[in-house]
Amino acid sequence: MLADDHAVVRAALRMLLETEEDIVVVAEANDAASAIRYAGGHHPDVLILDISMPGGSGLDAIPEIRTSSPDTKIVMLTMQEETSSARAALQAGVLGYILKGAASEELVKAVRFASKGKTYLQPELGARMAAEPDVVAADDLSDRETEVLRLIALGHTNNEIADSLFLSVRTVESHRAHIQQKLGLTSRSELVRYAIDRGLIEV
Repeated sequence: MLADDHAVVRAALRMLLETEEDIVVVAEANDAASAIRYAGGHHPDVLILDISMPGGSGLDAIPEIRTSSPDTKIVMLTMQEETSSARAALQAGVLGYILKGAASEELVKAVRFASKGKTYLQPELGARMAAEPDVVAADDLSDRETEVLRLIALGHTNNEIADSLFLSVRTVESHRAHIQQKLGLTSRSELVRYAIDRGLIEV
């Protein structure tokens, strides 16, 4: 199943995939709501899902898709090159993450891997993720709070963090308040120093 808001993209994907003898496209969705609905109706083996779509992020739709069609494997096909987006997708249960600029063979390979329950990352993106320092939970912070802390320390605004992690600004502000409360820190400079001391960022 294909979920992308651009009809031309869906047509190209259908043409590409259906040249493979063992792949059939059973449905197409043009927004998050229809992706959830069609997944529940068709129960595709693999769903190719875009992140940026009308009616909500593809990432936000994943929990409902997994509820309506638990056996469907998800491959994310997106323009989002940030490793934080890829990490968020993997944490949400996505098995493949491919950039739209990748070679067509990459997408076919990701679909085949996902259908077998295996994870596939575009090699260039995987290499960038491997080169980054691991984000480890600091003290009793959750993984999400630790990632928010890291982005705060790198100088990102609440709006930028919200866009990067596909959260609302209010949720980011709530995370920030919890972080400061848990760590007993009040200023950004203190948070930066803490992040450096914990190895969450490099100077």
